[in-house]
Formats: sequence, C-alpha cells, structure tokens
Amino acid sequence: MERLSVLYASALFDLAMEQNAVDDFLNQAILVRDSLQDEDCRRFLEHPHISAAEKHEFFRKGFAGQIHEDILGFLYLVADKSRIAYLLPALTTLIGVIERHKRKVTAKVLSAAPYDENQAEALRGMLSEKLDKHVELDLKVDPSVIGGPYIYVDGYYVDWTIKRRLRDLTFSMKELRFS
Repeated sequence: MERLSVLYASALFDLAMEQNAVDDFLNQAILVRDSLQDEDCRRFLEHPHISAAEKHEFFRKGFAGQIHEDILGFLYLVADKSRIAYLLPALTTLIGVIERHKRKVTAKVLSAAPYDENQAEALRGMLSEKLDKHVELDLKVDPSVIGGPYIYVDGYYVDWTIKRRLRDLTFSMKELRFS
C-alpha cells in the first residue's frame, strides 16, 4: 500500500511543481486530509455498496471551488479504482514531500506545563537555527513528565524530562545495588 501511496503523492507533487502551485497544493491537501479523517466520512467512502459516482458527488459537493482540479481528479481516480484506502496515506505523504521541499518541519514538544508565546517563539527560533529549516511547533501538555521538555523533530528526539531523569536514576541505583 505504501508504494502506491508514494506514487500518487509523487504524481501530485510533480503537478504542483509544474503549475508553480506548491503552496496551494499543500494547503488543499491538508484541508482534504483533515476533512476526510472523520469516521463517518471514512465509513461512507470505504463502503463497498456506494458507487464511484456517489463518491464523486460527495467529493464535488465537499470540495469543489476549494481545491485544485488535479486534486479533485485524484479523489475521483481513487474512487473509480476502488482505492480509497490509499487516499489518506497519499495525502499525508504529499504533505510531507512538500514540507521537505519547503524545508519545513514540525517539532512535537511534550511538556508538563503549557508554553507561553515567548517561550514557544524562543524554542521555535532555536530549533529553526539548529536545523536550518522553518519549524512549526505541535505543543502538547502531559503533567506526568513532571518538568522539562521532550522534543521530537525531523527524526531526532531530545528527552530532557524529569520523568526520564528519575527513570535513569532509578536504573543507576539498581545497578549499584547489584554490583
């Protein structure tokens, strides 16, 4: 499934580049992906007794005028070929390809307390400088980390949480006891 999703995403990316519409394709792919993640929507699209024509109508009513005709054509294609299962993975892959092309990454940050605007901007600036890329932040709060951040970005992670440090300390203490 991954191979075909990559092929679809690659073809859409090529169209975006040819038409100098990379930003439009990115925003529209996000719109479609986010809209189609709804459980009822997925059930409708994956239902084997709903015809491709009905799915075309669903896409047309939902997205006409909001998305590029090539993206709409892609939606029609996956409906015609009964490949709805490839739709979300292909859109997600396309979004990733365009973001890499634009040197844009999303850093997932987990902390015990929410970041204020100044802290978030400082972190974004530091990560952008270190990675030499535009960094978006996906900030989550989890009090169980106690303090310090956990950051995952571009395949790398940094775990400065107190929870991890306590776990490491516990492990070290157990090793000392058995030495």
